[in-house]
Amino acid sequence: MKTQTLNTPTAFSRLPLPELSLLLTAIFWGTSYGIAKDALVYTSVLAFIIIRFGFTSLLLLPIYWNEVRKGIAGDWKYAVPTGAILLCIFMAETYGVFHTTASKAAFLISLCILMTPFVEAITARQWPSKNIIGFALLSLLGVFLLTQKELGWLSLNTGDYLILFAAFLRACMVVTTKVLLHGKQLSPLSTTSIQANVVTLGALVLFFVGDNPIAELIPTQWRFWLLTFYLVIFCTIFALFAQNYGVKHTTPSRVALLTGSEPAFGAIFAFIWLGESLTTLQMLGGGCILLSTLIVSKK
Repeated sequence: MKTQTLNTPTAFSRLPLPELSLLLTAIFWGTSYGIAKDALVYTSVLAFIIIRFGFTSLLLLPIYWNEVRKGIAGDWKYAVPTGAILLCIFMAETYGVFHTTASKAAFLISLCILMTPFVEAITARQWPSKNIIGFALLSLLGVFLLTQKELGWLSLNTGDYLILFAAFLRACMVVTTKVLLHGKQLSPLSTTSIQANVVTLGALVLFFVGDNPIAELIPTQWRFWLLTFYLVIFCTIFALFAQNYGVKHTTPSRVALLTGSEPAFGAIFAFIWLGESLTTLQMLGGGCILLSTLIVSKK
């Protein structure tokens, strides 16, 4: 009988790490809408963005500085534009979540899975494959079903339009990151650090230009800080690192498809943590999303 040696490939060694990291990102992002909406009870949108990304910058600063000392962070300037796009994404997304429901926001933001192949097609001057479009449409159908109690038309308000804009910016973010950082030496963590710095500085400028009270930057409720800590560690540092890592090792369309499964995981989180129930229609929608995610992660 043959015995397995350390050099024998195992199932784990054959797992697609970029795809798995993007799936984890989808899981954490799926929980972020409800948590962010809860945190916004205690402070303003701009203050929340500053605190969230300010902590992210501080935590990642030692890693980035270490790469600067080693001389492997010379490509930092290529990450700055992606940080500017990220600032616009979180401004639109956070204001959007504040003015609409978390479930509707999850549906609308997932439209980026349909937008990304076409944004990518413009830069690559090549029409998206039928498979990518098919998986995107299947995921989109799943998201629609998942966020409906019963079939009907969506009524869009200001918050919904902001989420739609954020979805378009997400598609642009993925493609821009792929184009600007392709072949560059900058690590995913350093990229995340630079992006967090740009978001923090940009939000600070807008905060002080708007003459907002400083007290908004220092909420006193412990619940706010627990929620923020979770968002910083899992939904910001890990998620942005995983997205940057995934973009460097797979296509923008697959990144959008995998991270676009976040509403399904958001529903699971709501069911387990918040005790919310799912209708048969919503469970069917979640199944469509997870099916397309599973297929695209194995292709």
